[in-house]
Amino acid sequence: MAEDLTFDMEFSPAYGSPVPVADGVQRLTVNNPSPFTFHGTNTYIVGGSSVAVIDPGPENDAHFEALMAALKGREVTHIFVSHTHRDHSPLTRRLKDATGASVVAEGPHRAARPLHAGETNPFAESSDTGFAPDIAIADGETVEGDGWALSAVHTPGHTANHTAFALDGTGVLFSADHVMAWATTIVAPPDGSMADFMTSVEKLLDRDDRLFLPGHGGPVREPASFLRGLRTHRRMRERAVLERIRAGDRLIPDMVKVIYASTDPRLHGAAALSVLAHLEDLVEKGRVATEGPPSLTGAYWLA
Repeated sequence: MAEDLTFDMEFSPAYGSPVPVADGVQRLTVNNPSPFTFHGTNTYIVGGSSVAVIDPGPENDAHFEALMAALKGREVTHIFVSHTHRDHSPLTRRLKDATGASVVAEGPHRAARPLHAGETNPFAESSDTGFAPDIAIADGETVEGDGWALSAVHTPGHTANHTAFALDGTGVLFSADHVMAWATTIVAPPDGSMADFMTSVEKLLDRDDRLFLPGHGGPVREPASFLRGLRTHRRMRERAVLERIRAGDRLIPDMVKVIYASTDPRLHGAAALSVLAHLEDLVEKGRVATEGPPSLTGAYWLA
């Protein structure tokens, strides 16, 4: 059964102050609001006297100081990183130097596919290409600490190395940028892949988590219902792309003007990349044709 996707825009960032969000979990939000980050990036502290930190955030002095204050008197054994965009991972270096913690992530930054000839990566400057974990965690692998255990749930789509982390025995999943209550995530080729994203949605639907704690904004309190709505939303976007092609649109900018008519114009560049992600998937499925590899400037028609 299809379900509507309803966004929750109610969120108090409480910059500089740790906020309890689940048993043994605190959230500390970076003051880096933008159309892409909502009120800012969420850092999570998991545990009691010995803790793990999830997504330290961008290079931000005030956030680092607030994080160190929240961690005072506690041992930090591990730093988990969901993915390598610059609003999530760069502060890892300073936190590791300050605490000696081991860094855990799927791996270094990489694109979902190779660049085509003459193609540039529009999100290259947003990628933390210098990041490298101490521990490359496999899908389903668990890292344990004092009173907590976090298991990796690989969820590529937003980035190739995107990983959610399940707090074992609690039903809590740190969903990072894959699933957020306030908006759908950006899927922007070549960093992202719509086919991978949709596969990851199905993967999470096969789980029985009760609460998602995302990388931006507040919690997703009914994950299964929200995921079904998210799946329906993406399928509707795919149908909208096909409808624009049937209506005679051949270029992505023309499709964006109609499909995203009510969207903040500042986000139309990201919207174009989302349309490209859908078109890459549709070309791969043989439903849409184009000359050469799919691109932002190419022409498209029904196959």
